[in-house]
Amino acid sequence: MKSILLLVLLLVSGLSFGQTKNSTDAETIVNPIHKKNIKTIVFLDKTLPLDQIKESDFLKTTVFQEDKDLSIRIFMDNSLVNYLHQIDPSLSSDELLKKGNYQFNFFVDGKLLYTENLNTGAGKTEDKMKKTTFTIPLLTSKNEDSWGKYLWMRFYLANGGIDALEEGNHLLKIEIKPYLKTSSLKVGNTIAAGEIHLTVPKKNIAEEQIAIQKIQPNSGWKISDEKLNKEKIRLLNKKIAENRFREITSIVVIKNEKLLLEEYFNQSGRDTLQDTRSVGKSFASTMMGIAIKDGYFKSENQMLKEFYDMKKFSNYSSGKDSITIKSLLTMSSGIDGNDMDDSSPGNEENMYPTENWVKFALDLPMTTNKPGKVWSYFTAGVVATGDIVDQRVPKGLENYAEQKLFQPLGITKYKWQFTPQHKPSLAGGLRMKTLDFAKFGQLYKNNGMWNGQRIIDNNWVKKSFTNYFTADQDSEGYGYLFWRKVYKVGSKNFEAYQSSGNGGNKVIIFTEIPVVIVITAKAYNKPYGHAQSEKIVQEYLLPAMGKE
Repeated sequence: MKSILLLVLLLVSGLSFGQTKNSTDAETIVNPIHKKNIKTIVFLDKTLPLDQIKESDFLKTTVFQEDKDLSIRIFMDNSLVNYLHQIDPSLSSDELLKKGNYQFNFFVDGKLLYTENLNTGAGKTEDKMKKTTFTIPLLTSKNEDSWGKYLWMRFYLANGGIDALEEGNHLLKIEIKPYLKTSSLKVGNTIAAGEIHLTVPKKNIAEEQIAIQKIQPNSGWKISDEKLNKEKIRLLNKKIAENRFREITSIVVIKNEKLLLEEYFNQSGRDTLQDTRSVGKSFASTMMGIAIKDGYFKSENQMLKEFYDMKKFSNYSSGKDSITIKSLLTMSSGIDGNDMDDSSPGNEENMYPTENWVKFALDLPMTTNKPGKVWSYFTAGVVATGDIVDQRVPKGLENYAEQKLFQPLGITKYKWQFTPQHKPSLAGGLRMKTLDFAKFGQLYKNNGMWNGQRIIDNNWVKKSFTNYFTADQDSEGYGYLFWRKVYKVGSKNFEAYQSSGNGGNKVIIFTEIPVVIVITAKAYNKPYGHAQSEKIVQEYLLPAMGKE
């Protein structure tokens, strides 16, 4: 009898069968719909408050249309912080929410396509402490912003969802688990799961949208007569026409210094000045290299203190005296600036409202990182690099770039973005025609030569296309304001260095094959921008050239 009583007490206290006591009190589950659908995800064609939801609102099947509303309601039996507490009972509630969140898993027709460990900052702390049910809008007819919308975009447009959900009938399943990342990633049991049958309608695309665009006369390039797999390009054009690759404005391929492919989309054309955003950063490296070649600088190892009285800027420390031009070119200055961290004091969004962008950069405090050691994407540092060139070259950077770069390349139409001091901003925003961006790429492919004239020192090109961060596991590498990228086609790898800009803009220079590719796009701030451009190169353009 005593044994039975002890067992009952253990069950009541939640200490038996490996259970762990809750970290905090979650909200009480009283709604009948909630009670009946514990651990379930239901799909809805409208966002409804919990007390208005009826089971007749649950969607089991629907015609998939991106301009219609689609949301999910998650019914759980506990709050997130308590699920995390079950994974690691030793951590406090605050520590759990700093290191964990929900994990979303997307399946199509039984195949896991995408897993996302939601950023720990996503969602309100109070909700993660208390809530046992919540709703996420995935698609909205009004196109409102929400973290659910961007979660869906990452699955659908950047990680295979759009290809899996091709014309026909499909089963979409979503599964949610808690995850905790301390020294390793730990994932808990399934919190909730649900599925829906989707019918994806056929899209009517005209033949003229799929056909390979004929290269028009007067391109300024010799036309290549090399073979191209036309069916691959037609398939690519079909995906762009179907809006499966989005907001692409142009694609140009140069092979063996000749124009192989030139195509424009979405009201763009040969004369359009493409806004390629941070592609313009690479021009800071170019102009510094040309200025060193011309003798206006000794080398990129010169320090900022040779150009500025660093003690006149805020947050002076001895570490600022060791910042080199090279550390700015490799985004490893040690200054406390990181555009990929919204809370970073040097985030570029903090720079733009200020009256002096160079002062903003040099006023920032230093981190504990020594210059040249740790990579951190830092736009303001590139602005400072441009200012240094502007100081030293005759008649300033704008005139110098015109004389030393644009005129020799035959580039006559372009548009700078300017700083508040009306100096060319090398943060990005330099607009040019797609074929002119191709000239810039081919200049590097030619090791700095153009029409028999040396524009950039070949050793500078070599330094620019060197990976200075081989130990960084989160990146494929970075040179002098050029990204290293390895494209994989089948069992083959193709190394490239590229200028890369928000929206999926690319100037890609391959190191071992005679190819330069330019892709321009307007998918600004979209999670699929870069992913779709890389997919275009890897799955269509390289295979079309026989690189399989």
